[in-house]
Amino acid sequence: MYHGNSQRDRGGGSMYVERVQTGVRMEKRLVKVLKALAEYHDVSLGELLEGIVLHAFDDRTPFGQPSLELIRKLKDVYGLDYGSEASHTLRESAEGREGR
Repeated sequence: MYHGNSQRDRGGGSMYVERVQTGVRMEKRLVKVLKALAEYHDVSLGELLEGIVLHAFDDRTPFGQPSLELIRKLKDVYGLDYGSEASHTLRESAEGREGR
């Protein structure tokens, strides 16, 4: 089992970790919704994604009703017209591959 190098501060509140830069490619409209949501919650995109993944790993929903309503609105604004059912069917268009 992996035992990382995270440390809690003396008060037990914050956990100090080492973050790394990633080169993740994601669907454009999804990124726009995520960036807007991160801005709304006054966190970085990376912090938002960390929270989403940690909740998913614990089989918990990362968002309450107010955030879910905001996400629905942001999806409309940015034309994000698919949901989790598309997660295994998304393919990059020829234009997206050429833009690399």
